[in-house]
Amino acid sequence: MLQVYQRLSHVHQAVQDSITLDHDTRQKARIKTKTDNGQDVGIFVERGHPLKVGEVLKTECGQLIEVKGADEPVITASTDDWLTFSKICYHLGNRHTVLQVGERWVRFKPDHVLKELVEMYGLTTSDKAAVFEPESGAYGGHSAHSHSH
Repeated sequence: MLQVYQRLSHVHQAVQDSITLDHDTRQKARIKTKTDNGQDVGIFVERGHPLKVGEVLKTECGQLIEVKGADEPVITASTDDWLTFSKICYHLGNRHTVLQVGERWVRFKPDHVLKELVEMYGLTTSDKAAVFEPESGAYGGHSAHSHSH
């Protein structure tokens, strides 16, 4: 079994494999699974520092594995109106809901109450599965796209 203990911020060589994980799995510090090429892998990283989509892991034998996000059930709500978008972000944030925020769209895990709320404000909703990369929080660093390779 491949074993991973190291995360890389800069990669200047080819990645040999990838691992596709959903949001909840990327939050774990200990993960036992298979790479996308079918190799058994054990990932052992520091608690409180979730894996990020696009991050590269280095196995003990030097193999590089890219972290990918799996499509999973989510609700994506969108609007063309910035004021309405701002209000819905306020209301969802006030409920301490884990959110992925884009340009006039917001994504969250399926919840019929939250879906009704965003629809009440006139946002269009989609239940199409997608990669879920929520904001890490005010004190958890920047969004998943802020790391460098």
